[in-house]
Amino acid sequence: MKDIVITGMGVAAPPGIGTENFWNNLQEGRSFISPITRFDAALYPSRIAGQISGLEPYSDRFSPRLLKKIDLFSHMALVTSELALTDARIDLRNFNLSRTGIFMGNTLGGWLFAETELRDLYLEGREGVSPYMASAWFPAAPQGQISIFYGIKGYSKTVISDRAGSLMALAYGARTLERGKLDLVLAGGTEAPVTPYALLCCNTYDLLSRRNHTPATAYAPFDKNRDGLVIAEGAGIVTLERLNDAQRRKAPVYASVCGFYTNCDGHDRVGFNPEGIGLAFAMEEALKEAGFDKDSIDYICLDGAATASGDISETRAIKRVFGRRAKDIPASAPKSMFGSLLGAQGSVDVITTVLSMMHGTICPTINYRDPDPACDLDYVPNTAQQKAIKRALVISRGRGGINAVMALERFNNGHMAMHKAQGGDYVS
Repeated sequence: MKDIVITGMGVAAPPGIGTENFWNNLQEGRSFISPITRFDAALYPSRIAGQISGLEPYSDRFSPRLLKKIDLFSHMALVTSELALTDARIDLRNFNLSRTGIFMGNTLGGWLFAETELRDLYLEGREGVSPYMASAWFPAAPQGQISIFYGIKGYSKTVISDRAGSLMALAYGARTLERGKLDLVLAGGTEAPVTPYALLCCNTYDLLSRRNHTPATAYAPFDKNRDGLVIAEGAGIVTLERLNDAQRRKAPVYASVCGFYTNCDGHDRVGFNPEGIGLAFAMEEALKEAGFDKDSIDYICLDGAATASGDISETRAIKRVFGRRAKDIPASAPKSMFGSLLGAQGSVDVITTVLSMMHGTICPTINYRDPDPACDLDYVPNTAQQKAIKRALVISRGRGGINAVMALERFNNGHMAMHKAQGGDYVS
């Protein structure tokens, strides 16, 4: 799959909207988690989150009438699609839209829109419900809205697989390109879980931190005193093309998607295999497809569940694969700064990893103060680390032992030199 490349990236997450804002804030190693402000969450066990603000300046292309018809998770998907297409210098008028596809992942759907309409249903009856309710909440709505807005008609899919959804969606899109069924793919995920009902569902998840009085230090993967992850809202979308097509149109090329594997632990309906056996196998298979020697991996972007079972099993899986070298590979969970985007997290992790490759900087795992003796890898604690990254793995996991692993390789070409000449600091 080495001939499938990332040519554009769009992100909207608590650290910032657009890759430049996102990266500049993320590398500082500070928290973007805060008490929920959208509604009164006082009675919830966990009432903190990574929250989005400032979408309006990026929404000029979309009519106010359209935005009133859709949920926030579709709004963010449209914004990040536009950012990714612009970044890739893609004018869709030059593409066959019947050979352009959309692959999206999320977990919960659009409950900010749905909850309001369900309330109106019970207060006002059926006449009080918006006719757009049915098309606003369901998980495939972002895929549909992107398709309608841009006129994209090619083979497309929405993937629901808990926190692994968008990494699977990105891989699905890459495989479809590889098989020649499409010429251009928009792939990623979007999630907007900061709503009353969605937060209630997440609190039954039994994986959320309850450190509501100290939100900045609440999400602490691999720390001995961690008590769960923190939810966040956001979206991340990339454009994928075959390398020859990207080079023909002199497109920017950021990285190659070289390998991917997904499986299930088959261990428990909720938890992971404590020894990390399934995840280790997924890493081995992703490395095998990519043709990567284990000694060539420079960085691992972690799932970072911030639970004892999740963190320990992830650590054990890495040790199974890399043996004595495991402790020498920087492995971090940058999401500790802004929360888990659930089904959208995998694609944002890919974007974070590609930006780390470009800047030669690994974003840290923050709130790592009291090491868990069972978690003894180099988690890049609290402060960014300067390091050239050529090859990396991205890990996403979901309830019930879902494992997904993607192998990426930095692509060296004139794009890096071009950005450097324009005043950037990308590594060439």
